[in-house]
Amino acid sequence: MEISAFLIVGLIVALLAIFTVVRAVRIVPQARARNVERLGRYHRTLNPGLNLVIPYIDRVHPVIDLREQVVSFRPQPVITEDNLVVEIDTVLYFQVTDPRAAFYEIANFLQAVEQLTVTTLRNVVGSMDLEKTLTSRDTINSQLRGVLDEATGKWGLRVNRVEIKAIDPPQTIKDAMQKQMRAERDKRAAILGAEGQRQSQILTAEGDKQAAVLRAEGNRTAAILQAEGQSRAIDEVFQAVHRNDPDPKLLAYQYLQTLPQLAQGEGNNFWVIPSEITSALQGVSKAFNVELPQSPATREKPPDDDRAAKAADDTAQAAEAAAEAVADAAKADSTTPTLPPD
Repeated sequence: MEISAFLIVGLIVALLAIFTVVRAVRIVPQARARNVERLGRYHRTLNPGLNLVIPYIDRVHPVIDLREQVVSFRPQPVITEDNLVVEIDTVLYFQVTDPRAAFYEIANFLQAVEQLTVTTLRNVVGSMDLEKTLTSRDTINSQLRGVLDEATGKWGLRVNRVEIKAIDPPQTIKDAMQKQMRAERDKRAAILGAEGQRQSQILTAEGDKQAAVLRAEGNRTAAILQAEGQSRAIDEVFQAVHRNDPDPKLLAYQYLQTLPQLAQGEGNNFWVIPSEITSALQGVSKAFNVELPQSPATREKPPDDDRAAKAADDTAQAAEAAAEAVADAAKADSTTPTLPPD
């Protein structure tokens, strides 16, 4: 019976010793920290690794995370300078640098940081209108970070970054902004269309101008070349006429050949033949009918030149036919009734 009592006491002592040893050894993970109080007063901070404490005398508090933490606060209503309520959602990046201050200087540092962020955000945004608030996120972030870093330094915290995740204006303001943006886009589209049309018309006008200039230059060059050609042709004819020294009979024959061309026009229903043409045609007819004295060159040619005789006969027949045509025209002219004067 006594052995059983001693065995039970021994087992109790052994369990108590094991429990005491377990309480005396504390293992802290990397990037973590634990505060130790001895007899109700802060004693030291346990570093990562194996640590020994005095059981039943030292009190070890929960683990404090020393890594950078990200906290997203719920959207907060903020009134802008132009009296519009907007919902602003913020994200905070902070890190615990002093475990002792984070545990003893503030009761709940996350709640304190959230409330400080809300009040600072209202102060910063309250001095801006809606348009400036939507376009000044960097300014708001820098001001928030400055105020939070200064206020949380004594709490053993370091605010690394503050970001505004979303700024939501009222639905009516969103609708008005969408209408304004749509109007701006339509305006830019109309301006771009007008600019494109104007540029197209300018380019078309410039192309037409260059084409007209080139066409005019081509016409001018062609006219100059044509005039030069006609001038050279007239000069050659003039020089040929003067070199060959034509007599009046030849000129009358040329004039006779021109008369049929004058009568070929569609509107030439009535045309006047000068009286000098009759005498000229008679002279031409006599010139081909009268036997002229032979020139030295003619005498040298053989008398049986059939081709020359045939050409002379054809010319005489043409002259006689022209003379008859002129006579008929003159006769018709004489029979045409004349209109009485007005």
